[in-house]
Amino acid sequence: MQDKDDSELALALLIIRWSAAAFLLVWALDKILGPDAALRTFSKFYLPLDSTAVIAVIGLVQLALVLAFATGAFRTWTYGAVVVMHAASTPASWANYMDPWARPNILFWAALPLLGALIALFILRKRYTLFAFDARVRSGRADYSTGSSV
Repeated sequence: MQDKDDSELALALLIIRWSAAAFLLVWALDKILGPDAALRTFSKFYLPLDSTAVIAVIGLVQLALVLAFATGAFRTWTYGAVVVMHAASTPASWANYMDPWARPNILFWAALPLLGALIALFILRKRYTLFAFDARVRSGRADYSTGSSV
């Protein structure tokens, strides 16, 4: 049985995980559902591409990764991959961080606290099991009504 502090930590980490996953999900789906616009964004900030098919494949890979992250599956790998993915993309917008009050640059700043939250989730990935798929599979003892391991 978890004590109150562990339960509160587990809930807080779940909220951070799911809200971060929602944020990342939008970007993954954008590559799949709107590959033309995503291609322009990708070419401007990362590297020039001329194939919407490549963007859609990147989106599908990101979608699978984000869904695994959201479910808490394979936490070391998925949390680490999400941190690396976001950490690699965040510096691409450095010029926008330098002038945050020019429109729409202030929106780019959302990437920085998200990066901090993702790093914190990675550091604390073993501290909770609330709705974490891999913890249930590994322990073989789970209380599925609450989503936590027994």
